[in-house]
Amino acid sequence: MVLVTKWFGVTESDADRSPAREKADIEEIVEKSLLMQSDAAAKQHRPLCRGTHAKGVCARAQFEVVDVAAERPPALASRLAKGIFANPGVYSAVVRFANADASINSDFKPDVRSLSFSVELAPEGMAKPCRQDFSMQNATTLPINDSPAFLATIKLLTSSNPILGLWSLPFRDKLRVVRTLALAEKQARQTIKPYQQLRYWSTVPFRHGPSDVVKYSATPFSDNPARPLQKSNPKGLQDELIRHLKEDEQMSGFDVAVQLLDTDKMTYWGKHRDADFWIENASVEWNEAQAAFHTVARLTLLPNSQLSPEESDAIYFDVTAHSTPDSTPVGSINRARWPAEVASRNARMHAYGRVAGECRDVGIESRHYPERRSLNEAISSGNRSLSQE
Repeated sequence: MVLVTKWFGVTESDADRSPAREKADIEEIVEKSLLMQSDAAAKQHRPLCRGTHAKGVCARAQFEVVDVAAERPPALASRLAKGIFANPGVYSAVVRFANADASINSDFKPDVRSLSFSVELAPEGMAKPCRQDFSMQNATTLPINDSPAFLATIKLLTSSNPILGLWSLPFRDKLRVVRTLALAEKQARQTIKPYQQLRYWSTVPFRHGPSDVVKYSATPFSDNPARPLQKSNPKGLQDELIRHLKEDEQMSGFDVAVQLLDTDKMTYWGKHRDADFWIENASVEWNEAQAAFHTVARLTLLPNSQLSPEESDAIYFDVTAHSTPDSTPVGSINRARWPAEVASRNARMHAYGRVAGECRDVGIESRHYPERRSLNEAISSGNRSLSQE
């Protein structure tokens, strides 16, 4: 089975990877990402939105770091107490819940949902940056495994003819794309629930102090309030979250947890792997039964805190630029997607300078092209997980 997954792009060691090729791949990924962003805007006859996660809603929140040493063995507490999580504290935060697609669709079209948030760190005694960003999705992994899979997939997404685009790829890239689209489609076909009642994962790894690597998760409180979704409303998820912020006395919250990379406990197809295997393969799940999540903070929404459309348009999240030395992202897909996210953001902000409210909801009825099916529909689902800007 390991041999099979290797053919589909999972890399076992540095011998399977090509660091020398990565720079050229990234340059082409940036070019194709900008093309995909502009194509999505042109097809919906609107200005540029985010390259992905185009439709969302922003609000303010509180981020509370808990005492990680409480009722935990000293060795575990020491590993958890790194960076922002070293000391208990309360911080201001901005959150954005969104659909992952690059197009603005009905909230009831199958899609991956995201939670991104920015924590304002206390400036006293801290080197820049004074902000730490987090980006999560309601899926445990990223379908796109690494930079070769990213490039192969985005080549297909931006092809004028998907069939010919797939045919033109080298055989190994065809397999990478098939695996990526299959994983993306499976993730998109989850039960649709209110944003505030979903669990989210970072999907990719980050440094946690000088020697550890972690993934993050945000688990909703069991009593997060929500009303039944109105499926006839194409903005059902957005409107329910806005209603919750305006009307409910109790605000929703999430337990934020870290999952420590532990190569002695984690296995892939029954075999232990080195740290690089788990870091470089973004589509390989870190089994929670083998490496548990440990709660380190709480994220709680604030009442009546929805940001205006103008404020929301100006918001962005960048887990690379806005990280501390203890929390930088690692792995091939993180190295590949950051330049693409920055280029996409610069293009959007440039357009935003000329066009007010560049990412207002144009409405599902404004689409002037037919719904894509079969392979095209699968390609659309693969579009959802390329980046979070």
